[in-house]
Amino acid sequence: MFVIVTYDVDVKRVNKVRKILRKYLNWVQNSVFEGEINISNLTRCKTELKEIIKDNDSIYFYELKNPYVFRKRVLGTEKSLFDEFL
Repeated sequence: MFVIVTYDVDVKRVNKVRKILRKYLNWVQNSVFEGEINISNLTRCKTELKEIIKDNDSIYFYELKNPYVFRKRVLGTEKSLFDEFL
């Protein structure tokens, strides 16, 4: 399945949340990740995140069964994880 994840967590936990999400998905923008993931890895990811977040934090998972059903349009510069390595 294709997943888009957005989060709003306390600054003390941002790096921990980002580190977990980078193991499973592609970092596309501050506080936004996306990518293909199977159900077992998604469950594992959510379990790891639950151990970190607190009451005032929020993480949204948009799960799409088919990544071709929606259209993604970017205004401005599309950020790419691979640009960081060049």
